[in-house]
Amino acid sequence: MIDYTPFWNTLKNSKENWYTLNKNHHLSFSTLNRLKNNLDVTTKTLNDLCRILDCDISDIVSYVPCEHDQEL
Repeated sequence: MIDYTPFWNTLKNSKENWYTLNKNHHLSFSTLNRLKNNLDVTTKTLNDLCRILDCDISDIVSYVPCEHDQEL
């Protein structure tokens, strides 16, 4: 499972917030809500967040093994 907990920690330690991500960087509230609920987002969104927050992908996402992952 992809977990976005690192994103919230990175956001908290940055000068950005929900409002600035939406108003200044044009990320939709729907996208932010998807992050909040650990739902899928595009790689473009992940790229944008890394650029906006000047961070690495590991500061945005982490992989957590989960019993509910789809079978391969």
